[in-house]
Amino acid sequence: MDNKTIYKKTLGFSLRRVLWDILSLVLILGTSTLGFFIADKVVKDGSGPIGLLIGLVIGIIAVVLILRFVSYQLKAGQIAMMTKGITEGELPDNVIQEGKKVVKERFLTVAAYFAVTKVIKGIFNQIGRAITKVGESIGGDAGGAVGSAINSVIQTIISYLSDCCLGWVFFRKEVKAAKATCEGAVLFFKHGKTFAKNMARVFVFAIVSLLLIGGIFFGIAFLIFRQFPDLFNNLAAEIAEAATRNSSKIPDFLKDPNTLIIAAAVLVGVIVWSIIHSVFIRPYVLIGVLRNYIASGIKDIPSEESFAALDAKSKKFKKLHSELA
Repeated sequence: MDNKTIYKKTLGFSLRRVLWDILSLVLILGTSTLGFFIADKVVKDGSGPIGLLIGLVIGIIAVVLILRFVSYQLKAGQIAMMTKGITEGELPDNVIQEGKKVVKERFLTVAAYFAVTKVIKGIFNQIGRAITKVGESIGGDAGGAVGSAINSVIQTIISYLSDCCLGWVFFRKEVKAAKATCEGAVLFFKHGKTFAKNMARVFVFAIVSLLLIGGIFFGIAFLIFRQFPDLFNNLAAEIAEAATRNSSKIPDFLKDPNTLIIAAAVLVGVIVWSIIHSVFIRPYVLIGVLRNYIASGIKDIPSEESFAALDAKSKKFKKLHSELA
């Protein structure tokens, strides 16, 4: 199966995850509003904010316990089906149900799934922090800026590394999930050319989609915001007054209504881009990255000897490796 076919057949996972994320937001807003209303109207004595906080906590707990698990299960199912399409060349008609089934069969329990994903992210985050220190070691403000830039890039790489590593865990179904996780973590660092090729693909797609999608919605937002000059004049004046009153270091462009409109339009463009990119663009990019990743792994499956290369770089990896003995 080519990437486009796999993308079309697995896109339903992304769409369902967005619906669950929206439902999560609605639930949190609903419990917060209900908490405020009950405290303000029933308990009274100005306890509305306390009720809002209690409702917010209840909503977050409910989302973490219920809705986020559903969202993660859909993500894992999508990666499982992408992996199946790449390695087996076919996908069932009902990919959603099959994806959920594969996740349950591979991890047996919810706890096992979250344990593996937590270890994967922990391994790459530890390695990422080590790389970030290279920039910070330059010293001074320049070092901090370089370190911050490197960290942003590393976080993007980590998200793909984690997904690909999870895909390898699904592919290596004949071995324990822990060992497959170790193998997956080694792959990206063992095959430098594949790593570079994959990351080039990630950032090219991200930049192009940002310029196109973000640019379009920036333009739309800018044209709309220009129709409300009084609103931005008042908002800019309030920001300038607040900065003077509180001696805050608020950027000057936020105090000017013209540049404030541009800043607001940029913010809208970036937010809309991030949503559209994560739902429609990123899954397609991930399929290509995952295909290269698995192909390199099949040619040279990591051995026990190769695990030692990461033992010194990540305590989490070393701990997981030691548990295999």
